[in-house]
Amino acid sequence: MLRAMSWLLGALVVVVALCLAAGCYLTELALRPRVERAEVPYLERFAADYPTRAAWFEALQQEGRLSEHTITAADGTLLHAYLIAADEQTDRTAVVVHGYTDHPFGMLQYAWIYHQQLRCNVLLPALRYHGKSGGKAIQMGWGDRFDLQAWIAHLPTLCGGEQRVVVHGLSMGGAATMMLAGEAELDPSVRCLVDDCGYMGVWEQFRKELREDYHLPTFPILYFADWICRLRFGWSFHEASALEAVARSARPMLFIHGGNDHYVPTAMVYPLHAAKQGEKALWIAPDSGHADSMIDHPTEYTEQVVEFVQRYL
Repeated sequence: MLRAMSWLLGALVVVVALCLAAGCYLTELALRPRVERAEVPYLERFAADYPTRAAWFEALQQEGRLSEHTITAADGTLLHAYLIAADEQTDRTAVVVHGYTDHPFGMLQYAWIYHQQLRCNVLLPALRYHGKSGGKAIQMGWGDRFDLQAWIAHLPTLCGGEQRVVVHGLSMGGAATMMLAGEAELDPSVRCLVDDCGYMGVWEQFRKELREDYHLPTFPILYFADWICRLRFGWSFHEASALEAVARSARPMLFIHGGNDHYVPTAMVYPLHAAKQGEKALWIAPDSGHADSMIDHPTEYTEQVVEFVQRYL
């Protein structure tokens, strides 16, 4: 009897140790991956994918309309952003937020819409652990909402007066945008928001990836990873819910999603759209995969964004 109990206890210790190791590995892999921080690869990709717009970016540099700025977050982390000044003085600014392991310059095609079609200033912040910003780990949008708040509060200083603001995020940036939208103290300068293919929540997204990419069960591995994230970084996957944030949001919001998105499944956008009360719109880009709506349908994408945003900005 005692021998059986000893074997059982030993097996339990091994299982717990394996799950703990798997949770540590998952947390490290997801929140501290290798990130390309250099500007050049993103600029080369932009020039290759959007050759007609490359001249626009070159002109920005030549005319001195592209500048770099930093602020210090409440916890002392240094945050970096690029500002594209509008061709003429304006009180309208778009905050355009990149996705997971991306770079602010990965969002230049979206910045072009706001700068050239809506004649806005454009702020391109680097989220924590990306670009020239500091940070110990990726925040998956949850901690980033506070940093976006700080940038928005700093816009009058950067742009020379109070601003009317739109926030537009892609993928993880879309999730950050939705999480920001649910803040009770969201800056009143934010007039509307655009989510492009953001996930419902960190728990839901990691659960989907754990099952599909690694063929592993949610329990107990994801629970261990969630616990480790709370211990190491001070937040949990469960609380990082874009769905709950959207339900609290009172600002107008446009939801965009690719109709053939398997990475952040298209099905996620429908409960997000349903949860949002008040003014909202939804556009499903036909047959587009994850973060490909702009690439596949540039004209219609631009029309959808311009038509929605100009109502409020």
